[in-house]
Amino acid sequence: MDRIGFIGLGNMGRPMASNLVRKGFPLVAFDVKPGPLRQLADLGARAAASCAAVAGDCDLVVTMLPDSASVEEVLTAPDGVLAHLHSGGLVMDMSTIDPLLTDRVAAAPVGRLASHAERGESLFMVGATPEAFARVTPLLEAMGTAIHHCGSVGSGIRTKLVNNYLAIVSCGFNAEALALSQRFGLSLEKTLEVVHGTTATNGQLKIAWAAKVLKGDTEPGFTIDLAHKDLTLIVDAAAAAGVPVPIAAAARGAFTAARDEGFGAKDFSAMVDVLCDRARITRPRLP
Repeated sequence: MDRIGFIGLGNMGRPMASNLVRKGFPLVAFDVKPGPLRQLADLGARAAASCAAVAGDCDLVVTMLPDSASVEEVLTAPDGVLAHLHSGGLVMDMSTIDPLLTDRVAAAPVGRLASHAERGESLFMVGATPEAFARVTPLLEAMGTAIHHCGSVGSGIRTKLVNNYLAIVSCGFNAEALALSQRFGLSLEKTLEVVHGTTATNGQLKIAWAAKVLKGDTEPGFTIDLAHKDLTLIVDAAAAAGVPVPIAAAARGAFTAARDEGFGAKDFSAMVDVLCDRARITRPRLP
């Protein structure tokens, strides 16, 4: 069995790494924050002192980090993973980052939320050679319930960006539509009943919003800050590919304004509260 390293124990990384330990994978872990590292060590993982120490002790290193700069530093710095990983070692980056950086590493971006990661129900979009995919599949099965081999290196993160484009932009137009319905004085229940019976409905509005903002719960979830980060990645990746995405650019502007108004740490479904507060409309809530 490969000796597994795990770097990055944040809201997604810690529960994912915990599932690996619980399911019998020998794990060496590192995070710059000692608290999550202690929690994982209590489950049976071995705490490492640095990224280099993880790479030197492991055959397969998993990274789950907040942004492109962090991934690049952890992987390519002189004291990083690639400088210390032995021949035949494999890196599986699961962060949501710039695809042009991903082109230099094998990637398995993660879908769904931290709550899914806790339950071992993450969704993975994998870009890798067939050999590398076969090697990481047991780990992915221990952390998730849906695994998609999207193609060669870089295809996983690009699939993730397409998926997140639709999810995040739908939050933007759902917010505008429900704010408008509230201004019109419409029944929220009847409006949703009508919408859900037509092609206008979408998964964010029908499933996610019903469990989050429309119940008054705007704790993340997936934050407005992260949605803004992903929209920036989408806009930049689209520009690099020569594809105009004016709707994504407009949505990024809306999420930028929400962050400026102090909503960055709220769930991205709270975009409707941002608009309603701005227009002095009662926030929409289901009884």
